[in-house]
Amino acid sequence: MKQSIKKKLKRGIIYLILLFIILFMFRLFYGYSEYTNANIAQSDLFFQEISSSRVNYASKKYKINTVSNNAPAVIDVDQKYEKIATVNTKSSEFEREKKSLDKEIKTHGAIIQFEQNSGNNGYRKLQLLIGVQPEKFDSLYNVLSKIGKVQSKEITKKDKTNEYKQLNAKKESLLKIRTSLIELKSKGGKIEEYIDLENRILSIEEELQGLGVQLGNYDEENEFCTIKFSLIEGLENKISLMHRIKVALEWTISTYLQLMLILFFITGFVYFVLLILDKLNVFKNIIKNLDD
Repeated sequence: MKQSIKKKLKRGIIYLILLFIILFMFRLFYGYSEYTNANIAQSDLFFQEISSSRVNYASKKYKINTVSNNAPAVIDVDQKYEKIATVNTKSSEFEREKKSLDKEIKTHGAIIQFEQNSGNNGYRKLQLLIGVQPEKFDSLYNVLSKIGKVQSKEITKKDKTNEYKQLNAKKESLLKIRTSLIELKSKGGKIEEYIDLENRILSIEEELQGLGVQLGNYDEENEFCTIKFSLIEGLENKISLMHRIKVALEWTISTYLQLMLILFFITGFVYFVLLILDKLNVFKNIIKNLDD
């Protein structure tokens, strides 16, 4: 019996120690990621705000070997796609990194489509939306990833071939409708019908203009891939390891004691409720015996 109690006690102590270690490790790793994630979130917000005003598309032509009517055939594929890279960096040498950035953008023949500079000396931030030719995308991305200390980076590629085909199909449909309406207008009729035709033709012209702008993004002379780049000024390692351990330890002790206190009150409350129920059962039994 005593050995069973000792085993349960040891097991309970081990669980409590593991809980303390888990809380401590969680707070320590959270301290490393908290500031970085805040900066990345701010950069993402900026790029989300301008994403609807500028898009870059590129194309890739290749051949696919297939079989048609039991005979080998080659299909020409013209893929339209959107390729976006995101690079978030941080550096204590802001001016030097900025000059290096400008140099690489010019060297690769890229263009800055959006730019935002903010913050005072020591806390400056530069955010760029860069358009680069598809064949130079990888080279520029690799170079920009070496500027400052990279906080995060990623590349996404989305196929836009179907959207491109749908826009062309819609354009062809509107052109046919416009031609038919113009022919109807030449046949004459009531003034009200003529005005309705004119309004309908005008509406179609506006739609065609909007489609022309969207399709213009797919033109070969406008083909670009996108790099979202942000450079934040600041020391790469402002907080020492000992300070992080101290903060994590203080938070862990405080949180651990609060959890133990809550657990104590919950256990006490449950024990109190069970004690009352037990007393009530005893009281009921006494009354039952008296009645008998």
